[in-house]
Amino acid sequence: MWSELTGQAEAIALFRAAASFQPGAAGDAARADAAQEASASGAAASGPANQMTHSWLITGPAGSGRSNLAFAFATALLSGNPDGDEATAAQVTARSHPDLQVLTTEGVIIKIADVRETVRRSHYSPSVGRYRVIIVEDADRMAEHASNVLLKELEEPPERTVWILCAPSEADLLPTIRSRVRSVRLRVPTVADVAELLVKRNDISPELAERAAREAQSHIGMAQRLATSAEARDRRQETLTTALEVRSVSNAVLAAARLLAIAGADAEAITEQRDAQEREHTLRSLGIAPGQAIPPGLRGQIKAMEDDQKRRAKRSLRDGIDRILVDLSSLFRDVIMLQLGRTDAVINRELEGTIAAAATRSTPAETLATLDAITTARHRIEANVAPLLALEAMLVSFRRG
Repeated sequence: MWSELTGQAEAIALFRAAASFQPGAAGDAARADAAQEASASGAAASGPANQMTHSWLITGPAGSGRSNLAFAFATALLSGNPDGDEATAAQVTARSHPDLQVLTTEGVIIKIADVRETVRRSHYSPSVGRYRVIIVEDADRMAEHASNVLLKELEEPPERTVWILCAPSEADLLPTIRSRVRSVRLRVPTVADVAELLVKRNDISPELAERAAREAQSHIGMAQRLATSAEARDRRQETLTTALEVRSVSNAVLAAARLLAIAGADAEAITEQRDAQEREHTLRSLGIAPGQAIPPGLRGQIKAMEDDQKRRAKRSLRDGIDRILVDLSSLFRDVIMLQLGRTDAVINRELEGTIAAAATRSTPAETLATLDAITTARHRIEANVAPLLALEAMLVSFRRG
């Protein structure tokens, strides 16, 4: 359970301390021992190390393992054992434990109706253990009115319900919510830590694991994809070379279309297999044999599933575009590092020769302007500017002689 996490020893010690809490004298002794361990590790959290609370917030940059840590903590709470057990871990992994509820979204925001339903179910008593655990992934995707629904619940949560919220930072949530949760801040794992995890998970060479972890900038999920998919590595390589070849406005327009196509192919690769499996499972659960016509009475359920898949595809495309922009940021970071003589700090080492040539065609000030253009493109896309237009405007600023 905890072994699947990397670079978060302090947070793990803190959550193990909280999960070890048991009412009564014996429980207090166990809590004191675990608290001593958490305190010695220096966990970055608000509140005493030995405190168990019913509302938690796990924050950290993308890829730091927020959700993985939340589910590991849930496993410990639901099993009644700080180290968890195999049966509970399997149920949590399958999201089938009767006392676990997960609120997440495949769309851009978490709907208020879903928040209300989650709050309603939070009042159910635990079925098999001490706690009912509710995990809210991407809590930053709640609009203000949805956050206010959750706020009322966090003010007076049921005695045996534990809320675990995940978000990139505390600033992404309402101040009133931040004041009612115990916050645990994660750090970015090192490249070495992520590479070690990839080798252990996937039985790949240390060289490939190091490259994937380095190019993903320690984002665990992205590093996993780069380590296990040659197509993902090729798409990333094409993204960088396409950006470096921009010399004119017409180049920029063509490059924008190509980057959007790369993001689309990446998004499709992520969702295609999942959508097919989801459809097959849904048809089987409805008693519809392969190739059989869908009865009129069941078409509404199938359409609802297809609508969810379309929303998921839209979000996946936006995520794919954002990954491209992150990769481009790493590329021009490398350019400015070489311009400043920092040859030891290059992320994209496999393109170092090409990057060195690009560094001679611009000044550090121009490279900083390019990095600013990438940031502006991210903000524009978040504000629902058409991605193609945002990419074209960004790439025009990439022109170098």
